[in-house]
Amino acid sequence: MSLRLDLLRHGETERGGGFRGSLDDALTSAGWATLEAAVLGQGPWDAIVTSPLRRCADFAQALADRLQRPLLTLPDLRELHFGEWEGRSAAELMASDAEALGNFWQDPFRYTPPGAEPLAEFVPRVECGVAALLAGYPNQQLLIVGHAGVMRLLLARARGLPVSRLLDVEVAHGALHRIAVADDGSLAAL
Repeated sequence: MSLRLDLLRHGETERGGGFRGSLDDALTSAGWATLEAAVLGQGPWDAIVTSPLRRCADFAQALADRLQRPLLTLPDLRELHFGEWEGRSAAELMASDAEALGNFWQDPFRYTPPGAEPLAEFVPRVECGVAALLAGYPNQQLLIVGHAGVMRLLLARARGLPVSRLLDVEVAHGALHRIAVADDGSLAAL
């Protein structure tokens, strides 16, 4: 193991669920409390890494300050941009565009939401971010405060699933998962 990553999904946001993507929502007090509970007794981390979006960055900054750890904001770990679906719920999309939503859920690599970032571009972006962490923090333990899409991708890889099945990976708000990144960049679940 060259690098250990603890992956923490952000908590509940003020604007609720659905396809949040690039929308910059703040956490609710319940979302903040979920994250506090998730990190209690965890670590120690050498550094805290975050997406630039507030739902991750606000908590990551507060935690880094409290633990007196370096904070790294890594744009490559931001959530998938959902294009015209941003801010909409699955229920709304079922009413207006059920076929496209079903296609996306069945094969997210082949069916990209209108105006969205293709998964074929999202995957190498996230992998580039992890490679930068591996190069910059060898043999360290990091906490990443991030998004469901990023975590699904990394957990699918760590569990030996094809990336085409990343939507099969469940990641709840405030969920904490651990993976290891080997020197060759391969991932393993811990």
